[in-house]
Amino acid sequence: MKRTKFPSDWNEERVKKVLAHYESQSEDEAVAEDEAGYEAPGQTVMEVPTDLVPAVRELIANRKSV
Repeated sequence: MKRTKFPSDWNEERVKKVLAHYESQSEDEAVAEDEAGYEAPGQTVMEVPTDLVPAVRELIANRKSV
């Protein structure tokens, strides 16, 4: 069996908890969670051209590590 490599702050238990959370959600709960993301203070949701996604991810990663 192939071992999965997780990011440094993740492990198999955490992945299982996240999967269980999303797999047990009703459709209404999932929609409510998605909609709440658009209303989160200090956050902005925007469309980004697909070819720019790697650059945006890098900017976010650098910002969080500062």
